[in-house]
Amino acid sequence: MGVPEGEGCRETGSRWVRWFCRLWAVDRLAEIAGRLTDVGGVVGVCLGGSRAKGTDRPDSDFDLGLYYRPPLDTAALRLLASELTGESVEVTEPGGWGPWVDGGAWLTVDGCRVDWIYRDLDRVHRIWEECREGRFEVGVQAGHPLGVYSHAYVGEVAVGRVLADPVGELRVLQRETRRYPEPLREALIANAQWEAPFTLANARKGAARGDAFYVAGCLFRAVGLLVQGLHAHAGCWVLNEKGAVQGAGRLPAAPADFAARAHGLFAMSGTTPGALSTVLDTADELAAEVCRQLTS
Repeated sequence: MGVPEGEGCRETGSRWVRWFCRLWAVDRLAEIAGRLTDVGGVVGVCLGGSRAKGTDRPDSDFDLGLYYRPPLDTAALRLLASELTGESVEVTEPGGWGPWVDGGAWLTVDGCRVDWIYRDLDRVHRIWEECREGRFEVGVQAGHPLGVYSHAYVGEVAVGRVLADPVGELRVLQRETRRYPEPLREALIANAQWEAPFTLANARKGAARGDAFYVAGCLFRAVGLLVQGLHAHAGCWVLNEKGAVQGAGRLPAAPADFAARAHGLFAMSGTTPGALSTVLDTADELAAEVCRQLTS
């Protein structure tokens, strides 16, 4: 099924585009996922991101998580990508996009953007065990200014939509991960309650020198910690930074107008010590409210 000229899924704001992409996705993605599991090393395929969560826009990509065990036959993936797109596609080796995003490919299939994103399934299993023990790590990764929280790997499985799973391993893992581990919940709440105030306190040193760059970084980090804590309190997985503040604002423990207040911190103008100190006063108030709520 092709896309009429000039009306591809790269356009935004069109009801027709939204309708087409959803209709296209029903059968076409299942077909692509089935072909992917024929590739050596691929264990299963999940639809992730906004398309899986139902928060997609007309221009949203279709993110396909390729859960694999080494060795992954990337030559076969390149051949399949070429067949699907009609052109040569760059398909990375595992790790080609960094330690946490891993690797994959960006495709345009029938006018719609389809991203292949590698996930080492044994690594996901290991991280799941760490989550159940209340352990997590934050990794540096291009495109993720807050860093990648390791439990995002587990959240991707929990909220994803399994498209192909020949041996049933992904569905078993998904059933397990739907229940948020209490040790992880406690660890993330405790981390937010100490590190967010600590980060804001450190920002005062930068504010006194008029170091707006340092203060902005501390504000971003502190808000990110509060967002992680609020999601953990509610037993909800955070996959990345995008939309996370708005999502946190809808959670039961969030203070009134949390999202607007958090975003407002970054709109307060001024680079003088006095102006920066005022912003931090406001941030301290918000952090204190969240930390109190996290104890309830």
